[in-house]
Amino acid sequence: MTPRLPITRRSMLLGAAAFGVPAILAGCGNPNTQNTQGASGSAARGTVTIGSNASDEIPKKSLEAVVKAFTQADVRINTVDHNTFQENINRYLKGTPDDVFTWFAGYRMQFFAEQGLATDISDVWQEIGGDYTPAFKAASTGSDGKQYFVPFTYYPWAVFYRRSLWEEKGYVPPTTLDEFTALARKMKADGLVPLAFADKDGWPAMGTFDILNMRTNGYDFHISLMAGKESWTDPKVKQVFDTWRGLMEFHQPAALGRTWQEAGQSLAQKKTGMYLLGMFVAQQFPEAERDDLDFFTFPEINPQFGTDSIDAPIDGYMISAKAKNVDGAKALLKHLAQASSQNAATKLDPGTLASSSKADTSGYSALQKRGAELVSQATHIAQFLDRDTRPDFASTVMIPALQRFVGKPDDIDPLLKDIEAQKANIFR
Repeated sequence: MTPRLPITRRSMLLGAAAFGVPAILAGCGNPNTQNTQGASGSAARGTVTIGSNASDEIPKKSLEAVVKAFTQADVRINTVDHNTFQENINRYLKGTPDDVFTWFAGYRMQFFAEQGLATDISDVWQEIGGDYTPAFKAASTGSDGKQYFVPFTYYPWAVFYRRSLWEEKGYVPPTTLDEFTALARKMKADGLVPLAFADKDGWPAMGTFDILNMRTNGYDFHISLMAGKESWTDPKVKQVFDTWRGLMEFHQPAALGRTWQEAGQSLAQKKTGMYLLGMFVAQQFPEAERDDLDFFTFPEINPQFGTDSIDAPIDGYMISAKAKNVDGAKALLKHLAQASSQNAATKLDPGTLASSSKADTSGYSALQKRGAELVSQATHIAQFLDRDTRPDFASTVMIPALQRFVGKPDDIDPLLKDIEAQKANIFR
């Protein structure tokens, strides 16, 4: 079992990683393949390929802009749909992967490093280490003490809303679950769907489970559950699903047929009142309306834990073990680690924050500044369910289990028994 990496307020962001990437990535003929040369057009180090999950418009343009400033090699970006990329990552890395690939910090990064599917970049960290806090380095470190990951951006999860709508209706951010429920009832009476919600792609519901579990049972229990050390039939876990079931009447219906982007657009269009999601929801707002987007951290459920824990996943880059141009790939990672690169990315993508401690945050939007403040004030920071546990458990067990719950929220006991039985077979 990969050792857990504790995260505290002082050590800020620690980590884990997400789902999976496909064999179609590295091949030719990908319809989303782009050939991007550095500003000088230099090909001194040949060509470096990137397998990218940045398939949405804003993240895609952000990566392209950052890579254009890289002058030491030609860069070819092979873009694949985000979910397809993640679900096929294991097969991709064992096949013919690109030199560099987008991925996630912490547990999932460690998992692939242990499998021998990633290149040791400890020498890169000897040059870039001064640009990161110790916690970011820890989130980039494998169980063998070597580094395999370069953090690029991160983003907190919170409950987002449109400030103008709330001012019009007289809504106030709740601080307890009772206040949250009362607010949802008021929104419903006002003709709004209280909670935007989508789970067509399987992962968004994980964020709801994370926050409800951390609010109910605390960060330590949550991380222990993710590590397979707690039972899913424990009454503590059932309480989480009971609480969630009580909120279902306020969720946007037919969630299994809706993408997070569609749910985000409903928030932008003032059809829904709130949305628990990552700060990347800002991508679904027209630029002129992004200043109207605000958030609050999910309210207290258990006074013992208050609101001390949040999800704040770290995204970044790794080099595959089968990379053809390792020198060029390492040079590219050094470029991506630069504060200037991350500044360019966060300027183009309003839903992200720079990982480098040397990044210039003076140009952050009000939303980004609030996001950074939320993360700095958190006592415990989780990466996300599919990044804090084994990839096989997250993808093959938890995605279908949570979708089953969303479809049949009254079927809790049999569901938890099924999860526990499958967990016992995986965590041995």
